[in-house]
Amino acid sequence: MDNVNCLSPSVLCFVGDAVYGLLVRKYLAEINRPSAKLHSESVKWVNASAQAEAFKLIEPLLTEEEIGVFKRGRNFHTSSSPKNSTKKDYHIATGVEALFGFLYLKEENDRINRLFSVIIENGKN
Repeated sequence: MDNVNCLSPSVLCFVGDAVYGLLVRKYLAEINRPSAKLHSESVKWVNASAQAEAFKLIEPLLTEEEIGVFKRGRNFHTSSSPKNSTKKDYHIATGVEALFGFLYLKEENDRINRLFSVIIENGKN
């Protein structure tokens, strides 16, 4: 997509939420457990607190451009309120989703996989 930089943070978050969730589901599918167990495991990875922790893991690896996209998402004011997390974690999670949406729309799949592998390898879930 040529105009990724022109997209609003809400669009990037919308796409990034799906991308991040799919990455988690793909990872969990390799474990091969019953679907109810997979769902409960996915909730541990795809929530604001977990995504805020994930950001701490990938932050040192991000380029200036990626940090900029993250900040656009983090600073985007949504009408949603956090469920089971702090407002700070919710905003960080929104930034992470914007980043993953941005990378996906730029077709930077290797970069997505690299960042997600750092999260999986070092995550505490």
